[in-house]
Amino acid sequence: MGLNKKSVDDINVKGRRVLVRCDFNVPLKAGQITDDTRIKAALPTINKLIADGGKVILCSHLGKVKNGPNEDESLAPVAKRLSEKLGKEVNFVADYNVTGEAATKAVEAMKEGDVVLLQNTRFRGAEETKNGEAFSKELADLADDYVCDAFGSSHRAHASVAGVTEFIRKKGGNCAVGYLMQKEIDFLGNAVEDPVRPFVAILGGAKVADKLNVINNLLEKCDTLIIGGGMAYTFLKAKGYEVGKSLLDETKIDYCKEMIEKAEKNGKQLLLPVDTVLIDEFPNPIDDPSIKTAVVDADKMPADKEGADIGEKTRKLYADAVKTAKTVVWNGPMGVFENPVLAEGTKAVAKALAETDATTIIGGGDSAAAVNQLGFADKMSHISTGGGASLEFLEGKELPGVVAADDK
Repeated sequence: MGLNKKSVDDINVKGRRVLVRCDFNVPLKAGQITDDTRIKAALPTINKLIADGGKVILCSHLGKVKNGPNEDESLAPVAKRLSEKLGKEVNFVADYNVTGEAATKAVEAMKEGDVVLLQNTRFRGAEETKNGEAFSKELADLADDYVCDAFGSSHRAHASVAGVTEFIRKKGGNCAVGYLMQKEIDFLGNAVEDPVRPFVAILGGAKVADKLNVINNLLEKCDTLIIGGGMAYTFLKAKGYEVGKSLLDETKIDYCKEMIEKAEKNGKQLLLPVDTVLIDEFPNPIDDPSIKTAVVDADKMPADKEGADIGEKTRKLYADAVKTAKTVVWNGPMGVFENPVLAEGTKAVAKALAETDATTIIGGGDSAAAVNQLGFADKMSHISTGGGASLEFLEGKELPGVVAADDK
């Protein structure tokens, strides 16, 4: 995968119209933004383009937009928060057509350093479909250059992510990546393509099926692969152990056997839980702190119990493996981390990462939520902003949003 991409530092935008694809897919409650992390993450790129005298046109999706355009999924609250953060007025084009006459007029009236925000790109159904060519062209017609800074959407070949670049390029414009995208490429991309060794990868979460290709790819790239979370029980079953009522994917037992054999054949260390925290049944509500637990060795699980976290011996085993590493990538919690009683395994791994001198990369999704929730976020080298995009990067897949940017 070509990872040496043109960035906002490599283009001259003075007096030019720059379309920037951001990830403003923020959580909303009653029209109010409950977490503006993604808005803050976009500010360095936006401020750089403003300072360089660009005319900055921002676009993003928000929500899934299942039932057509609606005010609940409008980007109006984002425009308001952005204006506060930038300390200048962001001109929001509320038109559901996104690139219609209102957008054209707003862009025509722009001066250097002005900022316009277009309406939710998914209000145009064509954003996500194969026939999004007209929409791609209309977006490109508004701008001279294009910057992609939405890593969380970069695994989708959407009009505003990849389609638009073809038309920008046709008219001699630049297609670059923003600071956020650059950071993801530097950390995630290079960790997988060219890691400083020893390279330890940690995979958790509920399902083996979600991480099939990641397991396979990382076994070729890393020195040690650590498995935890719900997916570990399918691996334990593959070793012939009883796993009781634990999460199990019967259809993937043979695959797990293959992976265990592959690790052995390639001289890679594959670490599985040696003990497990048992519960009678899944907590309801999920954060019920009164849940009763017991700990047994991984090969002594009773048939009527369910594994819900890694035990003390496994925590030490995994922490010791992390201590030897120079690069660590972690995707997926070690147990039901939403419950305080069942969060100890995830906490132990997060603590081990926080205390190491290695480059530590958290691959988005639940792992990012876990390190934030447990208070270790500021100790990590990089926390990815993409869930699906991070996983596909770790699989070694080419991401349309990365591929579409100009090489240096």
